[in-house]
Amino acid sequence: MTGPSDPDPWQGSFATRTAGLSASEVRALFAVASRPEVVSLAGGMPFVSALPMDLLTGAIDRTMRERGAEALQYGSGQGTPDLRQRIVDVMALEGISSSADDIVVTTGSQHALELLAKLFLDPGDIVLAEGPTYVTALVVFRSYQAEVRHVAMDAHGLVPAELRGCLDSLAAAGRLPKLLYTVPTFNNPAGVTLAAERRREILAIAAEFGVLVVEDNPYGLLYFDAPPPNPLRSIDADGVVYLGTFSKTLAPGVRVGWALAPPSIRDKLILANEAAVLSPSSFTQIIVNEYLASADWKSQIATFRGVYRERRDALLAALQEHVPDLSWTVPDGGFYVWLTLPDGVDSKEMLPRAVRQLVAYTPGTAFFADGSGGRNIRLSFSYPTPEFIREGIRRLAVVIRSEQAQR
Repeated sequence: MTGPSDPDPWQGSFATRTAGLSASEVRALFAVASRPEVVSLAGGMPFVSALPMDLLTGAIDRTMRERGAEALQYGSGQGTPDLRQRIVDVMALEGISSSADDIVVTTGSQHALELLAKLFLDPGDIVLAEGPTYVTALVVFRSYQAEVRHVAMDAHGLVPAELRGCLDSLAAAGRLPKLLYTVPTFNNPAGVTLAAERRREILAIAAEFGVLVVEDNPYGLLYFDAPPPNPLRSIDADGVVYLGTFSKTLAPGVRVGWALAPPSIRDKLILANEAAVLSPSSFTQIIVNEYLASADWKSQIATFRGVYRERRDALLAALQEHVPDLSWTVPDGGFYVWLTLPDGVDSKEMLPRAVRQLVAYTPGTAFFADGSGGRNIRLSFSYPTPEFIREGIRRLAVVIRSEQAQR
């Protein structure tokens, strides 16, 4: 029984699954990192200022003039047919052959992941994920009371032998996982890419054990020099659910993503989408479709590649200048570098002192379900200018050296 004087009268009324809901360490940093004097290497925000705003304005204007009544109305739980067909064309750039009928449009790919978790995960179920893995995926899985087990990565991505060993151990205990969640291309947070020869092996192992693969691919088109290996979904149409988004190749504010799924899963996703939001925004879907129809979007993606390549190079050069004795990954695309700190230096404990030196990053512990990653930090080069990146790494190096001196 609660009364008006209780500090939180509803605390005892929450569902048990809400215990898994907590602010991610990335989100918690945004308030601090948004201060203009702080160089933020924390959040993976796209550099949307590189977009041709006049083309987006034109797409919005045409949407309202030509399709205004439709754009402002409820839509299909699967998404508009014309945008789904455009998405087919986008995925074809990476070697995926698909049908618009098998695509479900969502409010960003994060929403698609949440719907899949709702469809597949019961309390106590196991999800396998790379170690480290995308921080908000951990939040989603925990919110459905699933247990995340990490599978080791190296410079070439998820290690097949480690995956088999993990599955053998779980099978022996009678606890096979429901899902294998992976960001195989320009991984968030590690920046590494799953080697081409490993992709078929990973899929074969997952199929052998009857584990559905969830492939999250926000960064695949943002390569710097050469295209990465084709997505897992291009190899296996039945055992993979592919998640895509326009958040990185257009803008996160449009909140348009999608899932490409086998028919039985697609049908459930549509029902789950309707239960959650009734329908994804017709307005933003039609705007994205108009942009793709009228703009040279492939050239715009190439522009983004150039922007991010320059910033990656600035970050790598600054690391080599200021902390040459440390180790880090060298991404061929995407937004992130994964830095390993000296022995005895803890990334989470060091963060407040880094912020006092006006530089922010994301501690490696954010990307592990078990609290590992204390010697690692994720550095995002997507948003700051090259000059800010260089200054941020100079400040970070001062903090690291100070931490070392105290050990």
